[in-house]
Amino acid sequence: MIQSRIACKDRDFVTIVSGLPRSGTSMMMRMLDKGGLPVMADSIRVADEDNPRGYYEFEPVKKTAEDASWLEDAEGRVVKMVYRLLYDLPDNRRYRVVFMRRNMDEILASQKKMLIRKGMADNVPPDEEIAALFNSQLSKFIDWEKNQQHIDMLQVHYREVMESPAEPSAAITDFLGGDLDTEAMCQVVEPQLYRNRC
Repeated sequence: MIQSRIACKDRDFVTIVSGLPRSGTSMMMRMLDKGGLPVMADSIRVADEDNPRGYYEFEPVKKTAEDASWLEDAEGRVVKMVYRLLYDLPDNRRYRVVFMRRNMDEILASQKKMLIRKGMADNVPPDEEIAALFNSQLSKFIDWEKNQQHIDMLQVHYREVMESPAEPSAAITDFLGGDLDTEAMCQVVEPQLYRNRC
């Protein structure tokens, strides 16, 4: 496991980056990493053409429902989780979620290109069907989160970060305690990687 720097003892919560697939979660993890927030990640999934700066994934989160022991070392750090896994988080801890939002057409275009590159594009449902599923799941998740006393969530729009990162970076820093290096966060943003723009 990669744990960059020492966990911030002043943060008595777990920071989570989440969102739909291809919504910019890996970029946000890198921003927070460079901004000074220790990350929980491993090197099982390596960087590739779709995520040239890395995925910042952490395998134990996928089995949180069966084993949440990884949370014992997570306070003061940031970890990436698919939004569906947030349902499995125990409510005896506090979490702050940076939730990435992105135009659905851009998400679908990015995901399709990734599947084509991996030779997995056959028998994929039509875009309209995938979009309807994502929108339905996202709506249910947003409604659920509003009633979770142990979770605070900040929604961040991918396009706003890519086009003008200073304001979103400042908002994220305030949300997470106010001591991140926003200039370093902004320097991570690479507009040339905004390759599926609608």
